[in-house]
Amino acid sequence: MAKKSTKIFILDTNVILHDSSCVLQFKENDIIIPLTVIEELDHFKRGSQVINLNAREFARTLDSMTGSALFKDGVSLGKGRGKVRIAITKGLLSEIREMFIDDTPDHRILSTALDVHNKNKGRSVILVSKDVNLRMKAKAIGVLAEDYTTDMTASVEELYSGKEFIDNFDDDILLKLYQSPFEVGIDAVRKKLNGDILPNKFYILRNSSRSVLAHYDPIREVLRKVDKTDLYGIKSRNAEQTFATDALINTEIPLVSMTGKAGTGKTLLAIASALQMRKNYRQIYIARPIVPLSNKDIGYLPGDIEDKLAPYMQPLWDNIKVIQDQYSETDKQHQIIAQMVKDQKLVIEPLSYIRGRSLQRIFFIVDEAQNLTPHEIKTIITRAGEGSKLVFTGDVYQIDHPYLDSQSNGLSYLIEHFKGQKLYAHVNLLKGERSELAELASNLL
Repeated sequence: MAKKSTKIFILDTNVILHDSSCVLQFKENDIIIPLTVIEELDHFKRGSQVINLNAREFARTLDSMTGSALFKDGVSLGKGRGKVRIAITKGLLSEIREMFIDDTPDHRILSTALDVHNKNKGRSVILVSKDVNLRMKAKAIGVLAEDYTTDMTASVEELYSGKEFIDNFDDDILLKLYQSPFEVGIDAVRKKLNGDILPNKFYILRNSSRSVLAHYDPIREVLRKVDKTDLYGIKSRNAEQTFATDALINTEIPLVSMTGKAGTGKTLLAIASALQMRKNYRQIYIARPIVPLSNKDIGYLPGDIEDKLAPYMQPLWDNIKVIQDQYSETDKQHQIIAQMVKDQKLVIEPLSYIRGRSLQRIFFIVDEAQNLTPHEIKTIITRAGEGSKLVFTGDVYQIDHPYLDSQSNGLSYLIEHFKGQKLYAHVNLLKGERSELAELASNLL
């Protein structure tokens, strides 16, 4: 008999699609999966999206739990963990029918949760769902409900920014950074730098006389001066853009992330740096996730494949056009971009198209990365081959995915887990540079 101190968690379909290993994340507590969830997972088993892979993986996990116990008392998940059981219920409970008109999968899951709640008065029964509306409905009928928080990060305000501002800095050190070789050993400034000195962290150091932009190089263990760099005609306009540029063209940093609101230049800088560094890579690959509506992807949009993709990919082409327009049509730099597109050296595609591709010596830019799950981020990074550079850009406040938020999205997860690694750099861009009007609208509206 289960201890009364343990809880019972009812899992919604979206939790499993988010993390196929979710049943292993509830410690000694028991897990119940409504049969409706199994039916819903069946609709997701075909396809190449991560949610489809997760549906198939979870089905295999359940299939390995042989015997009828899975539908009765439950199957143990191992030492230190509880049991998992599939709950079979017949139709909706009367309380659910009276409160909600439609017989939907959500209401069937809700009915199962209420049934388990009624039969286990001595234990906490909690519905786990990434659907905020379903959680509200559960609370309305007296069932506890919560989000799946296993892979959530700290709040956005606490998220690593990649940089630090230090005022009243020693003038003798600032002078050394202005003189060849434009660097100082980290031991000479360790006590003067506030907080943790993380690899590839950027600093704005200043006093009443001068200021310096600097970067901590963890390989050489020096603090070096960072200068503005022209990237294929695009020039940084503020300190954060200068930091981002420095990280993007640094071949010793194969993983870079950039966050910031619309208009801060994330995508433009990423593409410009890729073009600037094109000789180091065999291809520039730019992708963004297509956020599906329910289980419908771009295949449900009208037109041929180009028509379907155009609305999603056009912002990326717009950024390339901005870079290209820095030069006249007869200029070599202008023609290089057109030729790269023609030769497929510069490719823009939906992120789902990377499956099966080799990421060897590729400058790979993932735009709108805040719409990826932590598992999707992991899948992309683990495909990186030798000589590749991965850049993730996004705004953690602007999430279109129905089951992600500022703390559970893959971009925040990446920043939280990779900070402090020598192969990684992050910069949060603050100031919008699109136009004065765009910046004002971003701040006021």
